[in-house]
Amino acid sequence: MKSCQKFWWLLLPLLMACAATRPKHAFENYTRPGKPDYAQLSNWAAWPHSRDLADSTPAGLKDMQAVSQADVFFLHPTTLVRHRGNGRWNAEIDDAYINRKTDESSILYQATLFNGVGRVYAPRYRQAHLETFFTDDTASARKALDLAYEDVAAAFEYFLENENRNRPIILAGHSQGAYHLMRLLSDYFDGNLPLLKRLVVAYAVGYPIPAQRLSTLQPCRTPEQTACVCSWRTYRKGHKPDFLDEEEEMIITNPLSWTTGPEYVGKDQNLGSVLDGLDQKPVPGMSGAQIHRGILWTDKPRFKGSFWYPFANYHRGDFNIFYMNVRTNAAQRLAAFWK
Repeated sequence: MKSCQKFWWLLLPLLMACAATRPKHAFENYTRPGKPDYAQLSNWAAWPHSRDLADSTPAGLKDMQAVSQADVFFLHPTTLVRHRGNGRWNAEIDDAYINRKTDESSILYQATLFNGVGRVYAPRYRQAHLETFFTDDTASARKALDLAYEDVAAAFEYFLENENRNRPIILAGHSQGAYHLMRLLSDYFDGNLPLLKRLVVAYAVGYPIPAQRLSTLQPCRTPEQTACVCSWRTYRKGHKPDFLDEEEEMIITNPLSWTTGPEYVGKDQNLGSVLDGLDQKPVPGMSGAQIHRGILWTDKPRFKGSFWYPFANYHRGDFNIFYMNVRTNAAQRLAAFWK
């Protein structure tokens, strides 16, 4: 049972198929959850001045937030996949069940990627339900995502005004977090030279980012480029999702080479994956990677219980298959930023 607890979050898509339930009515038929006050520590999943799961590290690594020279603003993915009663389009900010699930999955296994290079700030927000990305009720979905982004923007402004103090900024988000991150980049950074000069890099992972979405911000094409955007969506090598035939050009980065070319980058360039829990050292050489049009192909990773994972979509492992490469690259780009 103990080993299952380590990788349950990677198997979450299996659980979603059985446990996911949908809001039954339009957005307007629900009472909006209470608005968070970001001056309250309880509304942050990760805060560098207090102890939380973002302070954790895999065996052999150190949490360097206390001596770091940058700040990381991290946006977690969707963890609202169930409902109580009639359901809801957005999470309550103080839902203990949702918050615990967020902390024990995304904060523990994704936000910790960045505690070697910066102080990690991860706001709780009234995240939109998983159904938002699949429903035919596009009007309700848009309003749910707008409400979630309202919190993200408020948290970022609080962070800028009270915490950042002109330090370099690294942005990171996964899935729904990446969706909101792109809006944040568009609203606050794109064309805003003073703030753009403080941006080290943005890792907007696990959500399709159109190549034409931003005007001044560019895709990252080298490992040391700064003020740029890295993005990828991970699938088993050889898998060709149907949406590729109709999808516009997307930003796509290979997290093993940090380039945008189509060449296969071998397993020997994978510095370490974290799939079996943080009590073990990252496992090097688990998967190679190759860009195929707008997605990232990778070799099937092996971890405890991986035989239960029948999908070609490795969405839950977007960051963790390449854990040490991302961790190392964030430090590499920060060093280039100071130059």
